[in-house]
Amino acid sequence: MQKKKPSSVEEYIEELPEIAQSRINELRAILKSVAPKAKEGLKWGKPAFESVTILFAYSAHKSHLSFTPTGPAMKPFEKELSEYTTKQDSVQFQYDKPLPEDLIRKIAEYRKEDAEEKGAKWKY
Repeated sequence: MQKKKPSSVEEYIEELPEIAQSRINELRAILKSVAPKAKEGLKWGKPAFESVTILFAYSAHKSHLSFTPTGPAMKPFEKELSEYTTKQDSVQFQYDKPLPEDLIRKIAEYRKEDAEEKGAKWKY
């Protein structure tokens, strides 16, 4: 039997293992504090925040969380991100280490400003 796809962010989180639920809720709270008026929903099966465009997405995996603010939003923070595994548009945070709240907040604020004030589009 095929597993039903979640239809909301809450369903997405409820289906995760306990450690992932705890960590993803931490990440979600940080992102909500940066973009409290943004619409939250699922994009490509992942939770995402959207205002004038998609601001950022996030997801849980077997051993890490992924935060996807887009590559251009990560560029100014390359030095601070050097201790984390990064992909073109995302950064991974391992479950066994504390989330770098200040860094996540700075990147999210940068992405929000870039999108809402400078018209940067989502490139995924």
